[in-house]
Amino acid sequence: MSISLQPQIDQAAELLRSSKLTVSFTGAGISTPSGIPDFRSPGSGLWNKYDPFEVASLTAFRRHPQNFFNWIKPLVKIARQAQPNLAHTCLAHMEKQGFLQAVITQNIDGLHQKAGSSHVVELHGSAQSATCPHCFKKYGADWLPDSFLLNDSLPLCENCGAVIKPDVVLFEELLPVDAWLEAERLCESADVILVIGSSLEVYPASSLPQTGLQHGARLIIATRSHTPLDEYADLVFNQDLIEVIPNLCRALNIL
Repeated sequence: MSISLQPQIDQAAELLRSSKLTVSFTGAGISTPSGIPDFRSPGSGLWNKYDPFEVASLTAFRRHPQNFFNWIKPLVKIARQAQPNLAHTCLAHMEKQGFLQAVITQNIDGLHQKAGSSHVVELHGSAQSATCPHCFKKYGADWLPDSFLLNDSLPLCENCGAVIKPDVVLFEELLPVDAWLEAERLCESADVILVIGSSLEVYPASSLPQTGLQHGARLIIATRSHTPLDEYADLVFNQDLIEVIPNLCRALNIL
């Protein structure tokens, strides 16, 4: 770690030690080191290759399910094979040691849970499960068998025969109410919010750290890109988060 970063790392650790309720707010940047592609990075994001309303909207799922599944199947396969990186693992360690009470995530890959985090609020749903939109039968992690990943067939409900939908929030859909209310409650009560890997540009999720600020939370931001809240944060780290978060854990004597 750069010696010049150590004072900031120590300051962040002190904020966490003095906090009674710390929440982490994570975005795509925490998962890209695990091989999960993000959506908005210039030149490399998925939305540079696809029109989201053509493949990832509720209308697309209903009218052109084959196009939708042609798009999402590779992402599901990548997410299933991906493993948590050190940043995910560090957050799980922080939770176990009492320095972190919850993770609010914009990600749908389930890597926080794989890493061992137990209190995870998924704002945009999860690719690890699915629901039939007609009879509402629930499906677990095996909702898309490996055999379906290799051909153009669609996953059909075993009850009613309808095409089942992964539990991800698509364009034209509202965020899940229970997750949103839980995230809002956490941010309103937090002493510290640790933003990791999010540019804070995707509304309404991006409004949650601002809600925390309005209720007196201290803000630590660790992400490569600049965010609209940088000027209001106590600390901003634009370095590689795989360096920053483990060093924060070392400063807390938990790694």
